[in-house]
Amino acid sequence: MTEPERRSRKRFTVDALFSDTRPQAAGVRDLAGAKSIDLDRIHADPSQPRRTFDPDKLAELTASIAIEGVLQPIVVRFDPDQDRYVIVHGERRWRASKQAGLTDIPAIVRDVPADRRLVQQLMENVIRDDLNAVDRAAALRALRSQMGDPTWDTVADAVGIKRSRLFQILGTGKLSPGAQDDIQAGRLSEKQSRALQGLSSIKQDALRDLIVEHQLPAQAAMRLARAYKAIDVSPPDDLAAAKRTLLQLHGFVFGTSDDQVQAQTRVLLGAIRQAATGSATARGQLKSLASTLDATRFREDRFSQELNAIARSLASIQAATGPRPAAAEAHLRDLRDTLDALLVGSPDRPPEN
Repeated sequence: MTEPERRSRKRFTVDALFSDTRPQAAGVRDLAGAKSIDLDRIHADPSQPRRTFDPDKLAELTASIAIEGVLQPIVVRFDPDQDRYVIVHGERRWRASKQAGLTDIPAIVRDVPADRRLVQQLMENVIRDDLNAVDRAAALRALRSQMGDPTWDTVADAVGIKRSRLFQILGTGKLSPGAQDDIQAGRLSEKQSRALQGLSSIKQDALRDLIVEHQLPAQAAMRLARAYKAIDVSPPDDLAAAKRTLLQLHGFVFGTSDDQVQAQTRVLLGAIRQAATGSATARGQLKSLASTLDATRFREDRFSQELNAIARSLASIQAATGPRPAAAEAHLRDLRDTLDALLVGSPDRPPEN
């Protein structure tokens, strides 16, 4: 046999005996407990319940992978019809790896039946802390459908969350499209969004814009929403009118200027006088107003301290020379009328409707 003939023959090795020539083997290398698969052989699952990825968190993961690499393999399945691998779990790591400039990624290949695959994806998405509430709500609804439409209690047990928490998440699905977009984009938290529930879509959008613009805490947003719900907007479908009404209400509830504080005082004293008549409606309105203004529960010791402060102020006014300030005169008359109403009013008096 001549030298050229020897060279033309393929060299036989033991490794060649066990080499994988199947289509799915292209671009795949063995690792300990996983495979190293070229990124361009992997695609996202179009049926993946997760729809949005926080760009800031994805950037953080990209920076981490660029330095440390992918520490946990993703899970993929092979699609023979498309001749490619499809992600089952780990789309964020796959996206971040591409952005970090990697060419391959460690992956575990599993042959998961279609029905079980969706359930696994849904379960993973529901329990993830970094998934926004809108996508999580969509995953819960899809999971329930995949499970054969059991009760929500059964779904809650399956994913290991409380029933009350489950319905909090599902409530985001009833919000306006704009509110859902803000939640998905991270501009509005789930806790803040709870203040929007129960409002009309116009009021939702007005309150959502105010929360985002002023970074209103969830508790403050709830206080504002309770008062806003009881106020009519005219015309009811006018977003500009809804925003004007809400802005005035925001100033009234959270205002700290002298004019705003005086307005709060006048409205409160007037509501107290109305409630002193015994009207059930007026009492309900006073209760709602007190809640909106975050009025503290009555305590005798605090009342004594506040009354002492008023007495000191009155003493200063009375001891001063010259005419009494007009503003103080108006406040005193308002306070006198309110005290008269409280002292004259009786719990046994029949309510006025």
